[in-house]
Amino acid sequence: MSQWVIIGVPSSAGAHHAGQDLAPDAMRAAGLTSQMVEAGLRVTDAGNLPGAVFEADRSNPAARSVHVVARVAAEVAGAVAAVAADGKLPLVLGGDCTITLGAIAGMQRRHPDAGLIYLDGDTDVNVPGDGSGILDSMGVSHLLGRGAPELTHLGQAVPLLEADRLAILGADPRETTDEGRAFLASGGVSLQEGPAFTADPVAAAERAIATVTAASSRYLVHFDIDVVDSGDLPLGNYPHYGSGVSLEAALTALRALCSDPAFAGLVLTEVNPSYDRSGRELGRLVTGLSAVLADATRLAA
Repeated sequence: MSQWVIIGVPSSAGAHHAGQDLAPDAMRAAGLTSQMVEAGLRVTDAGNLPGAVFEADRSNPAARSVHVVARVAAEVAGAVAAVAADGKLPLVLGGDCTITLGAIAGMQRRHPDAGLIYLDGDTDVNVPGDGSGILDSMGVSHLLGRGAPELTHLGQAVPLLEADRLAILGADPRETTDEGRAFLASGGVSLQEGPAFTADPVAAAERAIATVTAASSRYLVHFDIDVVDSGDLPLGNYPHYGSGVSLEAALTALRALCSDPAFAGLVLTEVNPSYDRSGRELGRLVTGLSAVLADATRLAA
C-alpha cells in the first residue's frame, strides 16, 4: 500500500489576498489526516513549510511578490523531491496555485519526465504585465516557460514542463480568452473545459491520463478547488458561480486520476477557510477527498 506524506504550504504570497495560508491547518483540523487513516491509508504528516502570507507589493506591479513566491516554490520543490526519492506520495496542501511550480520541479528531480494534470477552474495563462500582476493566475504560463525568470527557472530546464506533458481539465470557458486558448493549442497542451468535463468526468480524466502518459512515466495532479462551482462549494479563493463543475464531478475525476499506476502525488490549492466560518464546507471537502484517495489506492492495488 502506498505511503502518503502530507506537506503543508501555508502561503498566499501569489494570491489576490490572504486566506489560503490558513488552509493546511484548517484541513487538518477538519480531520483530513485522521479520516485518511480511518479509511485505511498510511499517512505521515511532515508538518508545514515556512510559507508566506499575502502582502501588497506596489514595487513590482507586473509580478507581485515574485521573490517570495519563488522562495516558497523552491521550498516545495525540496520537500516534494525528498518524498518522491523515498518512493512515497506527496499530498501538498496549499496555499495558492504557484506552489505547483515547485511541486513539479521537485518531482522532476526524481522523475525527469514527470507530467501534470491540471484540474482547475482557470487555465492560468496570464503573464506579467498583462493584468493584475497576481502570480497565481500565471501558473501554466510559467510552467511552459513564459513569464518571470525567477519562476520559469525553478527546475533543471526551461520550460519546466513540455506542453505534451500537460493536460488541463474543467476550466471555466468564461475565464480564458481566445488568445489564451490559441497559446495552449499552439504548444499542443490538452484542454478540456468545464462543459466537456461535466459531460463525462471519468472519460475526461482518462483522456488526460492517456495524453500525459504518452510522454511521461509519472504525473502529478493539481487540484484547484475553484474548479468546483462556488454555489456548490464556496471555498475557492477565486469564485466561479454558475460556471464551475460540481464537487461530485471533480471528485469522480480525481478518483480516476489518482488510481492510475503513473500517478505520483497530489497538490490541493486555493482553499480559503475564511469563507467558511462554520467549517461545514471544509468538512464536506475533507470527507470526500479522504474517501476518494482511499478508493483510488484500492483501485491501484
